[in-house]
Amino acid sequence: MHNQIIDKYYPEDNNLRNILITHSTLVMQRAVRICDAHPELKMDRQFIIEAAMLHDIGIFRCNAPGIECVGTEPYICHGLIGGKIMRAEGYPRHARVCERHTGAGLTKNEIISQNLPLPHQDFLPETLEEKLICYADKFYSKSHPTAEKTYEQAERSLAKFGKEGLERFHEWHELFEERQKGKKVKR
Repeated sequence: MHNQIIDKYYPEDNNLRNILITHSTLVMQRAVRICDAHPELKMDRQFIIEAAMLHDIGIFRCNAPGIECVGTEPYICHGLIGGKIMRAEGYPRHARVCERHTGAGLTKNEIISQNLPLPHQDFLPETLEEKLICYADKFYSKSHPTAEKTYEQAERSLAKFGKEGLERFHEWHELFEERQKGKKVKR
């Protein structure tokens, strides 16, 4: 299913498509590794695969020449654009992942205080699958699509945008990574 949607919106074999697929595949692989390591969380593995591959489907409509995006919309809007695309395709769960993966999610207060060109509402991951994909996404950049960030590098890139998102990232790290080391973490 995700391949058909990618083909529909990225029909040409070009740098933008390659960046999207490389980035999304790495995010998906990390998310699936974490999902497989935590059967006790009972996450929907197939959904994680699909939604991770489609979380950035809206980038082509954005203006981000550094990653081959030559659209007209501000890059911060790519999640909202992706959400609209996925709803139009009949996939509202996937749309939520698109809308809620930017940063470590965005609160209404963050949108207002940073004067972001987004609706004044919360765009926070709520389900475990939404949180997992958002978390995995923080380890990969589309400007360096094959490089994996360390935890500290991901943390530093999030810290630039405020402590709320960084706190969410820390919570997800404990939930998805630290519990593998035997720590008990509340769900």
